[in-house]
Amino acid sequence: MYLPEHEIADASPAFPKPDQRLVYGTAGFRTKADVLASTCFRMGIVAALRSLSLDGAAVGLMVTASHNPEPDNGIKMVDSMGQMLAPEWEPLCTAVANAETVDELIRELRRIVDAFRLDGTNEPHVVYAWDTRPSSPALVDAIRAGLRAMGAKSTEGGLLTTPQLHYLVLASNTLQSPKPFGEPTEQGYYRKLADAYVAVAGDRRPPPLVVDCANGVGTRALQGLLHVLPPNTLEITALRTAVGERGQLNAGCGADFVKTQQRLPNGYADESAVQPGTLMCSFDGDADRIVFYYLTGPASDPASFHLLDGDKIASLAADYLADLVKTTGLPLQLGCVQTAYANGASTAYLEAKVPITCTKTGVKHLHHAAEQYDVGVYFEANGHGTVLFSPRAMEQLEQAMANAEGAKAAALRELLSLAVMINQTVGDALSDMLLVLVILSARAWDARAWDACYTDLPNRLAKVSVRDRTVFQTTDAERRLTSPATLQAQIDELVRAVPSGRAFVRPSGTEDCVRVYAEAAGSEDAERLVRQVSELVSSSA
Repeated sequence: MYLPEHEIADASPAFPKPDQRLVYGTAGFRTKADVLASTCFRMGIVAALRSLSLDGAAVGLMVTASHNPEPDNGIKMVDSMGQMLAPEWEPLCTAVANAETVDELIRELRRIVDAFRLDGTNEPHVVYAWDTRPSSPALVDAIRAGLRAMGAKSTEGGLLTTPQLHYLVLASNTLQSPKPFGEPTEQGYYRKLADAYVAVAGDRRPPPLVVDCANGVGTRALQGLLHVLPPNTLEITALRTAVGERGQLNAGCGADFVKTQQRLPNGYADESAVQPGTLMCSFDGDADRIVFYYLTGPASDPASFHLLDGDKIASLAADYLADLVKTTGLPLQLGCVQTAYANGASTAYLEAKVPITCTKTGVKHLHHAAEQYDVGVYFEANGHGTVLFSPRAMEQLEQAMANAEGAKAAALRELLSLAVMINQTVGDALSDMLLVLVILSARAWDARAWDACYTDLPNRLAKVSVRDRTVFQTTDAERRLTSPATLQAQIDELVRAVPSGRAFVRPSGTEDCVRVYAEAAGSEDAERLVRQVSELVSSSA
């Protein structure tokens, strides 16, 4: 079995393990940047082993903490088909990261080697990239040290968005296949999106768009895309583009700020491009999330702000794609995947049009559920999501194209081009931005018309600290409690007392607290419901 123990043991002391336990979760490892060097070194080693377990196929490592504050950072692995790391490898990463000594580290690595019978026949290949955080270069050096110790082939992606790294990994592994995913370079990514957008949009002009780049790597990616698109294809004003300025990343801006604060990025009232009716959007720090919004009045008036979040994006996309699929006449099942956090109004709107699946919170759950449809749409309310086209769907679309005419041929062409333009590996702010612009231009809609599809029910979120969150057990995609025994019945009683009421309780995946969500027909009812349910949780904890 293959493991260069001497090389690992020699390199390891330069990256001492901190006195802190880390856990590999949905977002990989994420914490304060100054305690991550050891973990990044070790993830370089584990990534090489993961590649060996896949017969030398490329896997990815991304250094980012997404929407977190600038002092944080993180690292996560991307599997060979551009998807999230296989769940069975998450505890292996956790065990390796927390090995206290070099000897213990070697033992944990041996367990992986033995479990997967890794003999070193193939050369491991790891593609790595990073975002704009000041801490990223030092953490990337630690990754390189781990890769050198393993004798792995490495491809440096450089400064990229997280979705771009996912793209590079899949493109690298399909380069020699009959249907390559794309050219495995940053420019290849831009060309793929740009060519597909032009093919879909044609002469249709989308509405002007103001983009908040969160002072992050999305700034660079947006510039790269606009450089490749034909001149004047899009009318975009980029704001919050202070890349590299200390303390600016995600500071008072970005998708998470706008979604959670329900308001414009700080300082937008002073921007001349920010006008009532203008469509606006925000990326997050690594550009894998996007939310849209617009104003109905002065920027200084909080009441004029209207958010178009992931639920609105999913509804827009599912409705439009369903119309295209219907026009083709093909027996393709299109469905939408949501979590319990999806606004009840969006669920009601979609249920009248397409099948809906509700899953547990977490991108991996939504992605898996979306794969069960021929065309699966999923977006979390926070703006992270995409559309998946199954191999069966692609085959049927391509075959039908051979002798199609008129409106049917146009719908087939559009679906095939959208399948190329949409980054199906992961949520991608740039790709999702283009999708929204395509649909709005096709519908001849502005922001108000999009928003008018349905009106969100007022909703509130709360967090209740508890001694032991494991006491709270859920079922039905986290929408109902099975423990504590009588709590769900008490919540049901409160919900029945308010028009269009809904509430659920779920334990946090990362901290000792319980999260409470409530919605109702009126804001006061939603406020009262979340408060009453929170009080029940506190008294039963």
